[in-house]
Amino acid sequence: MRIAFRLTSFILAFIVGTMKRNDENTSSSAAQPAAPLALSMGEPGGIGPDIALTAWRELREHGPAFCFIGPAELLESRAAMLGMHVPIATLAHFDEAAEAFRHALPVFTPPGMPETDATPGQALARNAAAVLFSIEQAVALTLRGKAGGVVTLPIQKESLYEAGFDFEGHTDYLAALAQRLGSLRERPLPVMMLTAKGLRTVPVTIHIPLREVPARLSEEAIFRQGMIVAQDLRRYLGIDHPRLAVSGLNPHAGEGGRMGDEEQRVIIPAIERLRAAGVEVIGPLPADTMFHAEARTRYDIALCMYHDQALIPVKTLDFHGGVNATLGLPFVRTSPDHGTALELAGSGRARADSLVAALKLAAEMAHHARDAGSAPACPDARAVESGA
Repeated sequence: MRIAFRLTSFILAFIVGTMKRNDENTSSSAAQPAAPLALSMGEPGGIGPDIALTAWRELREHGPAFCFIGPAELLESRAAMLGMHVPIATLAHFDEAAEAFRHALPVFTPPGMPETDATPGQALARNAAAVLFSIEQAVALTLRGKAGGVVTLPIQKESLYEAGFDFEGHTDYLAALAQRLGSLRERPLPVMMLTAKGLRTVPVTIHIPLREVPARLSEEAIFRQGMIVAQDLRRYLGIDHPRLAVSGLNPHAGEGGRMGDEEQRVIIPAIERLRAAGVEVIGPLPADTMFHAEARTRYDIALCMYHDQALIPVKTLDFHGGVNATLGLPFVRTSPDHGTALELAGSGRARADSLVAALKLAAEMAHHARDAGSAPACPDARAVESGA
């Protein structure tokens, strides 16, 4: 009897001790700090500085930690204008950002940072060099494994074009940087993903006139983007068996060719190729019935044929909290799903919901990438800064 009691007590003690050690190991692992996110400065005359200040206030206690890449004076002057008491930590090295984050908004100004002339409400071409330099440094820090991912504040493309910028926008520029700084043989194909409240969409064609969509839409574009989406939902979002839905182009998905033949000629062959490659995909679906709550349970992401088809449902679900993420790159990149809002800069009326959501999504994507063993790290990535 006593022997049985002692044996039972020993077994219980062993189980409890083992559970306690497992809990301690899990807690220790979870407590390991992730690399801070690199936040590029965006258009200095827009609401970027305003929402960066607000985002730090919201995230300082629980993160994710981020570091602003740009001049500290930009944030200090905007905080003074807004009457916000936000301590700024000017870092000598990017590595100090995680430790500083809970006490102050970390700012890393890389050596060689061009001067910035920030006038709230004005997008000036003379700031283009600083805007692009900040993006480049954020990418370089991430490729080198020092930052967990890149989060970009909105840019004003018109002022960049005026200064000679020859890319369509952020996304194409980031792909070019990935190739150059990451020493890739080919430029990666970036894929725009919009997300809000559990809905994810991808526009296969993006910033082109609607009348050009049928001619520009191709079986190859749908197939390639579908493959990248399936790969990166696994890598960056931890979805082991991603389910894709593909929209039609025409009303009612063409009604078997009676309202356009793009579904038969282009979309269905692309779907068949995706299925042959092992991707779970449904479609083509009528766009007017694929975004209600019940329909959304059938897929993890929707491939849409043009810009508004993808963005309207996301912005309708959560106009202020949508996020733009770029798939297909060798690093995590997210951005608020809005522009520079020059008219709101310095007014105190700019909302940071989308930036906060973008930072949280970037941290989640970086976490999954680390777990999958595909966290970007390229020690040879060239960076102008030397204090990282």
